[in-house]
Amino acid sequence: MADMEMECMQNVESFRNCLKTSLQKASAIACALHESEFETAFRDIFSMQKCSFVNIGDHIDSALCCASAVLRVFEAVRQLENSLLHDIDPSSDLFAYVSDTKKLEEALKFLTNNCRLAVEWFKDILLMLQDKANNTNVNENYLLNVKKCLRILHELEVMEEGSRLNGGLLCRAFDKLEIEFHGLLAANTTPFLSLASFIGHQPFPDSVVVKLQTVVERLNANDRLEKSKSMYVEIRGRNAQTSIKTLDFGYLEILIAELDNIPTYIDQWSLHLELVVKHVLKFEYKLCSKVFEKIGKEEYIECFAKIAIESGILSLLQFGRNVCNSKNNPNKLLKLLDIFKVLNDLRLNFNQLFSAKACEEIRALTKDLINEVVNGASEIFWQLAAQVKSLRPNSPPTDGSVPSVVSFITEYCNRLLGDTYRPHLTQVLEIHHSWRNQVYEEGIVFTQVYIIMKEIAINLDAWSKSYADINLSYIFMMNNHCHFCNLRGSALGDVMGDSWLRAHEQYKDYYAALYLRNSWENLLPILIVKKVTKQDLVHRLKAFNLAFDERYKKESNWVITDKILRESICKNLVEGIVQTYRVYMKNYSLSIENDARATKHIKYSVQSLEGIISSMFQPKLNKYVE
Repeated sequence: MADMEMECMQNVESFRNCLKTSLQKASAIACALHESEFETAFRDIFSMQKCSFVNIGDHIDSALCCASAVLRVFEAVRQLENSLLHDIDPSSDLFAYVSDTKKLEEALKFLTNNCRLAVEWFKDILLMLQDKANNTNVNENYLLNVKKCLRILHELEVMEEGSRLNGGLLCRAFDKLEIEFHGLLAANTTPFLSLASFIGHQPFPDSVVVKLQTVVERLNANDRLEKSKSMYVEIRGRNAQTSIKTLDFGYLEILIAELDNIPTYIDQWSLHLELVVKHVLKFEYKLCSKVFEKIGKEEYIECFAKIAIESGILSLLQFGRNVCNSKNNPNKLLKLLDIFKVLNDLRLNFNQLFSAKACEEIRALTKDLINEVVNGASEIFWQLAAQVKSLRPNSPPTDGSVPSVVSFITEYCNRLLGDTYRPHLTQVLEIHHSWRNQVYEEGIVFTQVYIIMKEIAINLDAWSKSYADINLSYIFMMNNHCHFCNLRGSALGDVMGDSWLRAHEQYKDYYAALYLRNSWENLLPILIVKKVTKQDLVHRLKAFNLAFDERYKKESNWVITDKILRESICKNLVEGIVQTYRVYMKNYSLSIENDARATKHIKYSVQSLEGIISSMFQPKLNKYVE
């Protein structure tokens, strides 16, 4: 390329000399033509030749004017070339470098246009001279000079095109701008290294953005933007990828079958998706739009879409779909509502960031995820009552405590009806109804909860009848009605209403009374005597010990879940049994005074008996030890 430029310079110098010679000899050409005209024998041809002579003179003046402009433009090109190659570097003064590059583009374009115009004038001159040469004695050197000028003009005419080829002047200038673009971008691109940096990161410097814009505009004007776009996507995409790796996305690789028991990963996923969309991708979108704003939205959206995919958002969305495809169970409904909540919160962000055609892949996956979340959550919700009913053949707890499924369902309904989930559940059901062209009715969630609680009540009645000991069934019903009473003030309790809560309060007291009357009261007649012999007292004490041990052995593993209810029952038992036992033992002690043999039949002291009864019905093995 250097040899070509040297040759071009030599040609320009020859062209300059040629033009100088032409200017000096222009009048000589006219005189020679004039003399030959008088030698012709035909006056009519003389008139035409005279006219042609005038035309040649006009053409020579116009051609020399164009050629002079070409020389001036070429001189400017050489000066700009020296400036771009030797005087200015884009890293030290980018704006001056870009300005000279633009001037060079314009100068080369102007050079091309002037060369084309000059070529036309010289072609006309050449044709006229050749025509005159056939009829007059025109100096052959004139023809050679014109031809030489034409050859040089043709070479200058394609100089612009050559400068854009690999190794050409403009090409090298654009190469430097691409290198500067890469350097600026890389130097100001820093990954987020912590969760806090995602939220509180420093914005991309405005001064750097302006420089990037300037380079982009210049390269785009010359169809040289693709390489810079690729560099931009590579650097910013890798940066986004590196940043997101700090969040630990290991859970994204978990198999669908293992997702049932890890709701904590949904919390992580929700946080990560929000960080990626609201902070990483939103920032990348804004930066893309600024850097490429002068060349149109389509260009920067194309870059952003590729960066978004590099960031790993597709993997995050696919994880949501994996949750949707996991096995159906009640907990899955909460997971799906968590996913819906995040997607709904990010809806405006998704619409802003991914609405363009270039983001079709992200948009399609998001749409599939929303469809699966809405359909899956609705299906599970409508199946809840049937699932509760399906548990009816199961056996109740052997200790008479509240079945875990009852605790689970009430807590589950509490969560569904709470402020965290109810708005999203309602919205999901409304969307699902609209997709099926069905009318959504207000209160449909409450109605379904009533049905679920009704199925639980039927289950409890069925389970209570399966106990062989009627007293254990009383404990069981007492526990469960107390459990429902304790829902007062909760979301479920508010929905079910005060009358429902009062009914359970009454049922709790009813079954407590039945238990107290039927379970321990048969011990009291043994101890209630008016006048008996010493032998009868011993016999009754032994009978009481046997009956108490038998009753205690049977009920020692029974449980009253609620602490207040448990203490109340134990207090009633102590008052009913221990007080009677205390009176009996006082009479017994007086009757067996100084009788060592009768003393050995005393198995329980008043204090130990009270301690044993008070320690009963504990949820854990915390029994009284004498």
